[in-house]
Amino acid sequence: MDDDEAIERSLAGDQAAYEVLVARYSALAHRTAFMLGAGDEAEDVVQEAFVKAYRHLPSFRRHSPFRPWLLRIVANETHNLTRSRGRRSELALRLSATASVAAPDDPEGTAVAGDRRSRLLEAVRRLPERERQAVVCRYFLQLTEAETAQVLDWPVGTVKSSTHRGLARLREEVGNELA
Repeated sequence: MDDDEAIERSLAGDQAAYEVLVARYSALAHRTAFMLGAGDEAEDVVQEAFVKAYRHLPSFRRHSPFRPWLLRIVANETHNLTRSRGRRSELALRLSATASVAAPDDPEGTAVAGDRRSRLLEAVRRLPERERQAVVCRYFLQLTEAETAQVLDWPVGTVKSSTHRGLARLREEVGNELA
C-alpha cells in the first residue's frame, strides 16, 4: 500500500492503514528528532508528532508527499521541546548503521575512519543551529532542498545558503579530507 492509499484509508477510519504509515516512517522520524536536538526524548517527540499528524490528516493536501509533511511536524515538535526545556540539547548522531569505509580486517583503517567520524560529528554539533539543521536534513537525512525547506519551514534559498555556510564551516574546521 502506497502513502496516498494509506492516507485515504486512514481518513475513512482504517486504523491499520495509519499503522502502515507509522511503521514506514517511525525510524526516520526518530532519527530526525534525535538529530535535530531531542536527544533522549526523541521517542516522545515522535509519538506526539504521529498523534498530531493523525489529528491533522484531514488538512493534509492529497497527493502531496507525506514524508516531508510528517518530518516538518517532527521538526516543530523538536523545536517546541528544546525551547520549552530552556536549553540546547546535545546533538548525538548514531552512526552504527553507517558502513565503515575501512575493510573489516583493517584495524588501522577502522580507527582512522572512527576518528574522522568523531571529528565530523563534533564539528556538526558546534555549528550554529540553522546551519546544523540544514546540514543534518540535507546530508544525514538525505532530504532534497525542497523537502528540507518544507521540513524546516524555510524558503529554498535559505536552505541553500544555510547548507553552504554550514559545509564551509565544516571544511574549515575539520579540513578538506571530509569534503
